[in-house]
Amino acid sequence: MKRHYISALTLAAASALLAMPAAHAGDAPATSHYGSIERAQAKRATELLDSAVEYLQKNGPEKAFAKFNEPAGPFVHGPYYVYAVDMDGFMVANGGSQVGLVGKNEIDLRDAAGKPLIRDLLEQARVNDTGSIEYRWLNRVSNHIENKVSQYRKVDKYILCVGYYTPRGSVEEAQELLDKAVAYLKKSGDKAAFTAFNSQQGGFLHNDLYVFAIGIDDGRYRASGDSPQLSGMDVRGLRDAAGKPMVEEMIKLAKSKGSGTVDFVWRNPATNAVEQKHSLIQRVDNVLLGVGYYSK
Repeated sequence: MKRHYISALTLAAASALLAMPAAHAGDAPATSHYGSIERAQAKRATELLDSAVEYLQKNGPEKAFAKFNEPAGPFVHGPYYVYAVDMDGFMVANGGSQVGLVGKNEIDLRDAAGKPLIRDLLEQARVNDTGSIEYRWLNRVSNHIENKVSQYRKVDKYILCVGYYTPRGSVEEAQELLDKAVAYLKKSGDKAAFTAFNSQQGGFLHNDLYVFAIGIDDGRYRASGDSPQLSGMDVRGLRDAAGKPMVEEMIKLAKSKGSGTVDFVWRNPATNAVEQKHSLIQRVDNVLLGVGYYSK
C-alpha cells in the first residue's frame, strides 16, 4: 500500500499544535490537569504581571506597592501574586509573604536548591528588561517543593514579578502512566482506551505527562492527551527541533524491540523552553503507546 505522508504545510501545523498551547475558552481551574492548568498558569501570570506594571506606571510606587501587599487585594489571585524588588535587592512588595520579606534587603535569598534567587534576578534584569527565571520553591497548595517560573518586568528601578509552578513528571511516573495505559488498552479495547487517552477527565494525565498512541502500520495518531485534535493525522514525517524524525524512530523501535526510549528535543509548553524530552514507548498489537517526560 502506498504511504501518504502529511504535507510540509500540514507537518508544520502539526508541529505547532504539538509544541504550543491549545486554545482555551477561559482560565482553567486550579485542579485541572496539565493540558489546561500549566498553560493557563503561564497566561494568568502574564496577565497579572501586565496589570501590575500598568498600575505601577499610573499610580506610582507608594500606592502600587501597598496595593500589591494587600492579602485579599486585586493583585493576589490564589497562588498568583506580585512581588517586587529594587535594583539593590530590597523587597518592596510581596503579595505571597508580606511577613518576613517586605521591607528587607533579600539579595541573599536562596531557593530550596540553594540558588541565589534575587541575585540571579538582578543580574538578568540588568541585561534584559523583561524575561523569566526558574527556581525551586514551596507550593503552599500542594505543600511540595516544585519548579517555579517567575516572569519579570523592569519598570524604572523596580523589578515586578509573578510566578507559577511547573511540576515535572519523573521517569518513574512516566513509566507508571505508560504501564497503566497498556493495561487499560488490553482490558478495554481500542475505542474506550483512545477515548480515555484523549480526555482531560480520562485519568491519563498527570502533571506534564500524557499518553499518546500511534498506529505502527499507518503512522497515524490514535490518541494524544496533549493534543487530541491531532487524532487521525499521519505524523511519520514529524521532526523535532533539531530535525530528528522521532516518530519514525518510535515506530522502528516498536517493530524491532517492542519497547524502549526515544530521546529528542521539544518545546516544553509549561516553561516555553526547548528541552530534552524522552518518550517511553511500548507496542500493543499494531499500536505503540508512549509517555514522554522532560529533563534539562
